[in-house]
Amino acid sequence: MKTFSRVPNERTFSRIACPVCGNTVFSVKWDLETYSFSKCGRCGLVLQNPQPKSGELVQRYDQKYFEYEIENEEAFFQLMLLGLRDVDFFTEIEPALDPLGKGGRFLDIGCATGKLLDYVKKRGWSEKGIEVCIPAAEYARDVRGLDVTGSTLQEARLKNASFDIVHASHLIEHLTDPGDFVRQAYDLLKPGGTVILTTPNSSGFQALLYGDRWRSAIADHMFLFSKHTLPALLEKAGFTVEKTRTWGGIAAGLAPRPVKKFLDTWVKKIGWGDVMIIRARKPV
Repeated sequence: MKTFSRVPNERTFSRIACPVCGNTVFSVKWDLETYSFSKCGRCGLVLQNPQPKSGELVQRYDQKYFEYEIENEEAFFQLMLLGLRDVDFFTEIEPALDPLGKGGRFLDIGCATGKLLDYVKKRGWSEKGIEVCIPAAEYARDVRGLDVTGSTLQEARLKNASFDIVHASHLIEHLTDPGDFVRQAYDLLKPGGTVILTTPNSSGFQALLYGDRWRSAIADHMFLFSKHTLPALLEKAGFTVEKTRTWGGIAAGLAPRPVKKFLDTWVKKIGWGDVMIIRARKPV
């Protein structure tokens, strides 16, 4: 499965402070051909700095991105289900809310073609999606009949304290202001609500093994969080981190099947997986 990536074509860049700790001192970590990643000198967050403006970045998610999502939506959906199981969504969160009887509200930010939203809607949730790729948002609305807005989260102007779950899979690494995103997620949740985020793990085995050849060190990723930096960002916004899980030892095709199976099991057990999912709660 290829990772979607575009060659940078933005014209306006600006330097930023670390959204986790506020530090302004960085060192170059990976200097690539048309972009580079730096490392925060205080907390270790890996990020592109300087960064393009958000409005220019959104333009990357066009018809070609929609076609990529359509081609891979079943595989992405199955991975999202596995992630939700890893953080006990189906055994702890869903039974406690009893959405079939109480109408729990599920917000999926960066919902793509709406495959996951369609699934949770059929389980009794009241669904809402946000997607900047307009063709994907239209597909989710017109083909699947879902409540999806084609815009950024800020442009959608959703009501605060109106959702039980805020879910975002492989989104936060694409944003230019992840701190603002986490604060918005906090505001949108009801007291006691849950945010679930999935993103590449820069402290995982593959990142350490491949360095600047790591498959997540791509132009579309503005931030590469670790098992330390993403929880720190969530806690800074007021969340309590409840569960962190990782998976993915090595990409398919890069090692014999027995080796891949061993690595996948090993990294999941010790928390060195290529991808991490974090479940955090807003206080009651």
